[in-house]
Amino acid sequence: MLIVHHLNNSRSQRVLWMLEELGVDYDIKHYERDPKTMLAPPSLRKVHPLGKSPVITDGELTLAESGAILEYLAERYGNGRMAPAAGTPERLRYTYWMHYAEGSAMPPLLMKLVFDRIETGPMPFLVKPIARAIAQKVKRMYIHPQIDSHLDFLEGELGKSEWFAGPSFSAADIQMSFPLEAAASRAGLDERRPNLMNFLQRIHARPAYRRALERGGPYALLD
Repeated sequence: MLIVHHLNNSRSQRVLWMLEELGVDYDIKHYERDPKTMLAPPSLRKVHPLGKSPVITDGELTLAESGAILEYLAERYGNGRMAPAAGTPERLRYTYWMHYAEGSAMPPLLMKLVFDRIETGPMPFLVKPIARAIAQKVKRMYIHPQIDSHLDFLEGELGKSEWFAGPSFSAADIQMSFPLEAAASRAGLDERRPNLMNFLQRIHARPAYRRALERGGPYALLD
């Protein structure tokens, strides 16, 4: 039986969604973040040495990393679904977005999360004004412009086709969902970019997406 080692409010929600789209039977082992550090529990290290999510086990296989998992599931269980045919322009776009999501889109969003916490988190009284000023400057001069640049780029790309890889929904759209949901939750993505907001509305309306939420539990990125 395929098992998803599912951490709350994490990238592993994408794996549940992919499995629901494919109609694959699976079990979930739930893990909860530490409420103070927001890190995964040490028990995840028993599954994978890095102790991060998502991780799946499928028989003797243990596999981590969202993109690798989604590609494995498409190849192993897709029967031609969820990935464009090899050698097509759509397949090249598919491969690009599968890597872009974590390699390019997520780093500035993660940096924003870190510097937001530096700006607002507890620290010694005399240090706090300095730390806050540094955090605000880094966000203003680097992080926010980077995020805006990526969102403008994505808005334009979704003006070219209905889905990221082309006219058909694919695993690339599942992979791209996490950075866009993160941007909508905490990085200023709103109605000023209608193509991206329309994309989020369409994926949230998919029956498989909703089934994955029911199985995975509360998903704070949607708050």
